[in-house]
Amino acid sequence: MKTIYVIGAGIEGQEGFSRRALELVSHADMLIGGARQLALFPDFAGQTLTTGANLAPVVECLEKSTGKVVVLASGDPLFFGIGRYLLRNLPETALEFVPNVSSVQYAFAKIREPWDDAVFVSALGRGMKGTVDQVVAHDKIAILTDEINTPRAIAAELMDRGRSGYTAYLCENLGTSDEAITHTDLKGLLDIDAAALNVLILIKEYEAGGQGAGPCLGIPDEDFATVKKLITREEVRAITLAKLRLRQDMTLWDIGAGSGSVSIEADNLMPNGRVFAVERNPQCLRHLKDNLRKFNSRNITLVEEEAPACLDDLPDPDRVFIGGSGGRLWQILEAADGRLPTGGRVVLNAVTLDTLKAATEFFENTGYELEVTTVNISRTRPLTDYKMFEAFNPVFVLAAVKV
Repeated sequence: MKTIYVIGAGIEGQEGFSRRALELVSHADMLIGGARQLALFPDFAGQTLTTGANLAPVVECLEKSTGKVVVLASGDPLFFGIGRYLLRNLPETALEFVPNVSSVQYAFAKIREPWDDAVFVSALGRGMKGTVDQVVAHDKIAILTDEINTPRAIAAELMDRGRSGYTAYLCENLGTSDEAITHTDLKGLLDIDAAALNVLILIKEYEAGGQGAGPCLGIPDEDFATVKKLITREEVRAITLAKLRLRQDMTLWDIGAGSGSVSIEADNLMPNGRVFAVERNPQCLRHLKDNLRKFNSRNITLVEEEAPACLDDLPDPDRVFIGGSGGRLWQILEAADGRLPTGGRVVLNAVTLDTLKAATEFFENTGYELEVTTVNISRTRPLTDYKMFEAFNPVFVLAAVKV
C-alpha cells in the first residue's frame, strides 16, 4: 500500500508548517482534513475531502485512492487526533506521521508552566464522571472539553464533590486573533461562557493556612478531624501501610475507615490506584468527609454503607485493610477472601484479644500466610516540666497473604 502522510497543522497556520510538510502538500494529489485545516491551503489544485464526526468515509477514500494523499490534522495527529483512528483501520506501515505543536503544548507555553508532569484527557466520549475522576486523581491536568462537558460544567462538578482547590487556566481560541487566556479558579469558571475551541488546565493547590499538606507518610494525628480515640495512630498507621505493600496502581478496600487516615495516606502512595473507604457510623462520616476535603484526596471513593453487604458492588481488591468490623469480622473476612487474588493481602489492626483470636483462627483455617506484629507506642507528654512517657494501648497488626 502507498504511503499516506498525516501532517499536523500548528497553531500559527501555514507559517507553522515545516519545509518538508509544505513539500508533501505541494506534491499531493488529494488533501483530506477538517474545514479549518483545508482553509490553510486555498490554492491547492488537487482533490479535497472535508472530514466530519464520521471518519469511515476517510478510510474508504484512502483505501481506494491511487495518488499521493495527505491527511491534515490539528497539532500532533497522535494526540487525541485522527491518528489513532487511522492506525486502527489501516496498516501502520502505510502511515507516516509529521507532528506539529499541539494546542495543549502551546497552552502550557503561554501560561509558562512545565507540562512533562501533566496528565491529558479529552472529555469527548469520556463523559463528565470519567473526566472529573481523572482530575481528582492527578495534580496537574489538561482537558480538551466539548459542548456538554464545558469548563463551567467541569468546575461545577468538582465543587459539588468538595474539590475546590484548583488554579485554573482557560485557554480559548489559541493562535487566532480572538486568543484569550484567563487565570482564575473553579469559582471563577462558573461565570465564564467558554469558546468552543478551548483547553482547560487545572493545577491542584493545597489549602492555605495549614489546612492541607503535600503527600507524606506519618501525618500527625492532630491534623485529622476524628471522633475521640477513633483513629489509627500515626506510628501504627506507618506500620500498617508498610505491611499492606501498596503499589501505585492497586485497589484498596479500607473497611471501617473511621477518620480516613489510612485511606488518605494510602491515596498518597497510589497515584494511579483506587481506595474505597467503607464507613457506616454517622459521627465518623462527618469527620471523614471533612478530612477528605482537607487533604484534597485524589482517588478515594467514600462508601457510606455497612460491610460486608456493600462489598458486592465494589471492584475486586488487591489489598484489604480492616480497621473496624462492627461485630461482623468473620463475614467481612469471608467476603474479602472470595474476592482477593492469590498473593493479595489483608491487614487487620486488632486492639482486643478477642479480635486477635478470631482473625487468627480465620486466617489459619483458610491457609493464609500470617504474621502478627505487636506495636507498643509511648510518647513524651508535651508541655510538662519533666520528660515523661504516655503509653497507648498495644495494637496487634495482622498481615495475611492469600496463597
